[in-house]
Amino acid sequence: MDNLSFISEKLLSNLKRKGKRVCCAESCTGGMIAAALTDIPGSSAVFSRSFVTYSNQAKIDMLGVKAETLELYGAVSGHTVSEMASGALIASNGEADFAIAVSGVAGPEGGSEEKPVGLVYICILKKGEIGKVDKYIFHGNRQAVRIQASQKALESLNQIV
Repeated sequence: MDNLSFISEKLLSNLKRKGKRVCCAESCTGGMIAAALTDIPGSSAVFSRSFVTYSNQAKIDMLGVKAETLELYGAVSGHTVSEMASGALIASNGEADFAIAVSGVAGPEGGSEEKPVGLVYICILKKGEIGKVDKYIFHGNRQAVRIQASQKALESLNQIV
């Protein structure tokens, strides 16, 4: 069993035990978090829904991210992932208790001095609370960055469930 599967199983077990549900809003991970969760049998008991919002327009249309936020801070920012998480919880229509949101620069292109390849923002939001946003720099190729971001997001949620 790989590490992503192990983390997913542990999280799903904790969510089931506490009667909680989760939804996801993913950009750079492209649905990898949702796939890791739904690979586990019985995940439908705790997994509400997922949004893969790769483009800025998708973030606006599906999650209600403000155009002004994207213009001021960019898609890869703490402000944006915070709005993504909030939008995912709202879009879950009360089904989800937690939201995971991820946006970053997976590479190998698209990085800059200010936002290098490997930069990822993760927001974990519990319904009724202020979301926790963390900034990471992951290393390796595109797939490695996506896997590390997915693992960290699932671990982060598991710490607060």
